Amino acid sequence: MSVWDDLDLLLDSPSSLTVTSNTKGTMKDKANFKVEEDVSALRKAIEGLGTTEKTLVEVLTQRSNAQRQLIAQAYEKATGRKLVADLKGDTHGDFEDVLVALVTPPGAYDSQEVIRAIKGAGTTESTLTEIFASRSNGQIKALSDAYLAETGKSVVHDLQSEVSGDYGKALLILAEGKRDESTNVDAAKAKADAKALYEAGEKKWGTDEAKFIDILCHRSVPQLRQTLVEYKTISKKTLQESIEGEMSGALEDLLVAVVKCVKNVPAYLAERIFKSMKGAGTDESTLTRILVSRSEIDLLDIRAEYKKLFGFTLYSQLEGEVSGSYGEVLKRLCGQDG
Repeated sequence: MSVWDDLDLLLDSPSSLTVTSNTKGTMKDKANFKVEEDVSALRKAIEGLGTTEKTLVEVLTQRSNAQRQLIAQAYEKATGRKLVADLKGDTHGDFEDVLVALVTPPGAYDSQEVIRAIKGAGTTESTLTEIFASRSNGQIKALSDAYLAETGKSVVHDLQSEVSGDYGKALLILAEGKRDESTNVDAAKAKADAKALYEAGEKKWGTDEAKFIDILCHRSVPQLRQTLVEYKTISKKTLQESIEGEMSGALEDLLVAVVKCVKNVPAYLAERIFKSMKGAGTDESTLTRILVSRSEIDLLDIRAEYKKLFGFTLYSQLEGEVSGSYGEVLKRLCGQDG
């Protein structure tokens, strides 16, 4: 039985989409944090002959994002140069990407990932799907604010010219960041929604995608969880199975991602990490994005789900997949399962 089919404990389990405090991250504020000492260590590492990568790793992986922001401000004050610019000038490849990600505020980092996904030829829909399905309204607002500050345009406006069809409709609703956040569950409405979904998919010839999009992109997480339970009672299938059977392409991927995130964001992201390392070559950008962006939110939960889903620890998998200073950063972000 797959983790996604089991709805027994669903209604009472916590959700990363509604959590406000950081208790499940691997990165915490460093005690006895001395910003001047960190700045001088970074300067020595960057300004000396050859960059001392070990120092960059030590300093930047052992501080919280808020502390890294203080380091970046103090660094610029002391040198007249931006820390991000110096890191870009002195490191390269995946190591550069992960260090720049670490010193970027979370909303701005999400925004940069969206820009990267829509820039150039072809849109990286899988990145957009992952970000907009797994972020809370607050995180989407931070992303949107950063996007506007960086580009002078709204993220929804720019996405409109990049995504189309039913996938575009669903993604644009999610990008508004206006999912209902009330914690009250209306049982009658959950039953009615489950019935409407059943009649829009399994029960009719052809699928009424608009109905799926409306319900899945607007309702609150607790409300949708109740709806998933009701749906299985009516349909004898899970809603995820119905979507996989009825739809295809980017829309299927997005709606399945939404359903998975309603159930369990860490398990969804654990799967994304696993897929990024499976087969020939590693998808470093996905690996970097998830480990950095979740390091202060739910990476401990992602580690636990990873072990449950795949039978081995994320740390052990990283040891076999990534190497050098880049690998060292990821392993430190992950931390070993105690």
